[in-house]
Amino acid sequence: MGMILRIASSRIVGQGDIVGRSGYFSLNLSANSVMRGCLDARRTLKSLVADLRIMKLNKIRHFIFVRDKKKFTEKKDMAVFRGKVTDKEQRIKFMKMYFGHPMCDLGDISRDTINPTWCIGKLTIKEQLEYKFILAIEGYDVASNLKWVMSSNSIAVMPRPTCETWFMEGTLIPNYHYIEIKPDFSDLEERLQYYMAHTDEAQAIIEHAHEYIEQFKNKKREQLISLLVLEKYFKMTGQL
Repeated sequence: MGMILRIASSRIVGQGDIVGRSGYFSLNLSANSVMRGCLDARRTLKSLVADLRIMKLNKIRHFIFVRDKKKFTEKKDMAVFRGKVTDKEQRIKFMKMYFGHPMCDLGDISRDTINPTWCIGKLTIKEQLEYKFILAIEGYDVASNLKWVMSSNSIAVMPRPTCETWFMEGTLIPNYHYIEIKPDFSDLEERLQYYMAHTDEAQAIIEHAHEYIEQFKNKKREQLISLLVLEKYFKMTGQL
């Protein structure tokens, strides 16, 4: 219980989740009143000083986990990325640097792409799991694929996150839960080659990622933490 209370105090983040869970409290709340104040689905790590509270929103998009039967050593020695690139500065920069690179299979799925040559077709999650490394590059905020990648036998490759959600991305440990690359992406090839040559270290990262994911699979525990977070939020905003 102590750990649950600690986690609840660090998270206070669709809107439907918040309104639905507010029914556990003796309150007469509309959707607008519940959303009043600093309650959101995500926050930048710099905003932590402002005590922005987060709730578990948009679960269908963000909290997807997979059952990956293919071993890391059986996968392609490449990194894969499929995502929307238009208007996303970091992804545009990454595509300009590595599109066409022999160690990367990259594609833009934006409808209004800025570079038609980047549009080489979508890949399903199952198809992306054929690759040893899956890039989790932030777009407008967090990389939404990070959760399912960390539940797989592939490894997430990304710079240190600048935003976090209910998943607490800010607590992830570089080269323990994921492979860290520089913010300018300049060391991508070097990092991939290192872990292709050191498969024991790669496997350890996969196991640590799986351990991290397990806490989010306990539905009763997640529900309890959500209620404690809401209770704290309502108290802080004078609604309880």
